[in-house]
Amino acid sequence: MTLPLLMPTTLFVLVNAVINAFRLVDHVVVMTRGGPDNATELLLYYIYEIGFRFWDSAYAAALTHGVAADPGRGRAASVLVSGAEGALPMSVAHSSPAVHVGRGLETAGAWLLGALWILPLAYAIWTAFHPGEYSTHFVPTAPLTLDNFARAWAAAPFARYFLNTVLLCAMILAAQLVLCTLAGYAFARFEFPGRNLLFALVLLQLMVMPDVLIVENYRTMGALGLRDTIVAIGLPYMASAFGIFLLRQTFKTVPKELDEAARVEGCSPLQVLWKVYVPLARPVYLAYALVSVSFHWNNFLWPLIITNSVESRPLTVGLQVFSATDQGIDWSIITAATLLTSAPLLIAFLLFQRQFVQSFMRAGIK
Repeated sequence: MTLPLLMPTTLFVLVNAVINAFRLVDHVVVMTRGGPDNATELLLYYIYEIGFRFWDSAYAAALTHGVAADPGRGRAASVLVSGAEGALPMSVAHSSPAVHVGRGLETAGAWLLGALWILPLAYAIWTAFHPGEYSTHFVPTAPLTLDNFARAWAAAPFARYFLNTVLLCAMILAAQLVLCTLAGYAFARFEFPGRNLLFALVLLQLMVMPDVLIVENYRTMGALGLRDTIVAIGLPYMASAFGIFLLRQTFKTVPKELDEAARVEGCSPLQVLWKVYVPLARPVYLAYALVSVSFHWNNFLWPLIITNSVESRPLTVGLQVFSATDQGIDWSIITAATLLTSAPLLIAFLLFQRQFVQSFMRAGIK
């Protein structure tokens, strides 16, 4: 009974999973570069090579438009539009042996997925804090060391990379919060011609991978004279369809009586937004900030294409120095560098995980 009720949500999740699979490119760029006889070459990496190694931008642009024209995304967007106007279907709880068995299987599956997720992280922690000779075998009595972190920090200008990444994430997040707040408020509380159509177009953006626009974005940044700048990395991401959707759903849950009471007190629409809606949506802002910072902290392909110098290069692109195979690969230093770059995100999530989960539970598709 539960699965049929969850079909719209399941379809949306599956389509987004397929979209994210199409976005997989950083592993290929860093590890295999297509492999022998293109054995590991993926579509997005092929577009990257055609457009930015062989400089056939017309053919690369045609390929990106072909990827963006996937009809499944339109179906998923329509499902999300319909779901946004109502509540998510909830399953009916029953107390029976079959239900208890099902919950046991779900718990076991969750533990299994958690173990699969944490194993690479556990290996990275072990390898980073132990000498290189212990990177391929586990010895409980192996000595601890911080030398790998010192060598990783000295191998690349990490201080500059961290500064660039922090500036990039802060710039994008500030722009997204302003634009998404205004757009979400307009879609939630104002009536104007074409509102539903415009909102459907915003949701349709969720179905389009940002990476398929790299050729057009590269031309645009070149025309604006912004290549090899932090602004060029962030500009294509400053308007977020996901942020607009999330805040619109949150603002719709605010009782209209609060809005009307503020207007009776003489508040303008912007004052109502600032004094009523924004304070009530603070947990959602926190969750969205974590999602946005995490995405742009780890973004790889677009910064790789648009930057050429240390002055504008973020952490993900800077880590490429450790993938060079001409002098061999030291996994201890690689894992230490990886932990250096991922530690701020892990710490932020551990500090705010409760607010992160609760905000999405409260502001989901209502």
